Amino acid sequence: MSKIALVDDDRNILTSVAISLEAEGFEVETYNDGQSALEAFNRKLPDMAVLDIKMPRMDGMELLQRLRQKTQMPVIFLTSKDDEIDEVLGLRMGADDYVKKPFSQRLLIERIRSLLRRQQAVENDEVGTTEDTKVMVRGSLSMDPLRHAVLWKGEEVTLTVTEFLLLQALAQRPGFVKSRDQLMDVAYDDQVYVDDRTIDSHIKRLRKKMRSVDEDFSSIETLYGIGYKYNEA
Repeated sequence: MSKIALVDDDRNILTSVAISLEAEGFEVETYNDGQSALEAFNRKLPDMAVLDIKMPRMDGMELLQRLRQKTQMPVIFLTSKDDEIDEVLGLRMGADDYVKKPFSQRLLIERIRSLLRRQQAVENDEVGTTEDTKVMVRGSLSMDPLRHAVLWKGEEVTLTVTEFLLLQALAQRPGFVKSRDQLMDVAYDDQVYVDDRTIDSHIKRLRKKMRSVDEDFSSIETLYGIGYKYNEA
C-alpha cells in the first residue's frame, strides 16, 4: 500500500481527495501547511507528496526545495488557474507534475498511479533485463535504468523519474527528432493529458541539471515547432 501525503490549507480538498485516495487503496496522510509536513517527512518519508503552492508557515515551493535536498520521491503540485509562473518554476525546481484547481479527482489519481508505477519499477527492477534496461552510453552520457543513475562526463546528475525517461527517449536515437507528442507518450500514461508547456518545462529543467555539472552542455537541441533531439557529444 503506497503512502500519499496531501499538503493543502483547504480542508475541503484534503478531506475529499483523502477519501477518494483511500477508496482506491492508498494510505493517506494530510497536513494543513508546509512546516508540519516537513517535520513529519523528516521522521519518515511518504511514497509521494501532493503539494499546494500557496500555504501558510511554509509554501509548497519552499517545501519542495527542502525535499529535493534529500529525496527524489515523486511530487505533484496543485496550482490555481492564475499560477502559471509558479507552475513553470515548480517544475524547474523538481516537481514531477502539476494539476490545476479545480481539478478532476480521477485525473489526479491517474497521475499519482502513473508516477508511482514508474518510480516503483525503477526501484524494484521490475522492468527486467532487456536492451532498454541495460546501461546506455552515448558519448559523454551514461544512463543506467535499473539504478536510475545518470553520469555526464563522469559526474553524477540527479534526475526525477520524468526527467530520466525524457532524456532516455531522446538519447536512444541520437540525431533523430522526437516530437512533443512522442515525448508525452514516453512520460505519461494514455489516460493523462498534458500540454506542450509541461514537456517544455521538463526539458528546461533537465538542461539546467546537466549544465550544473557542465556549463557547456548543449546536447539537447530544440527544433522550434517540431520537438527535440539529442546530439551525441
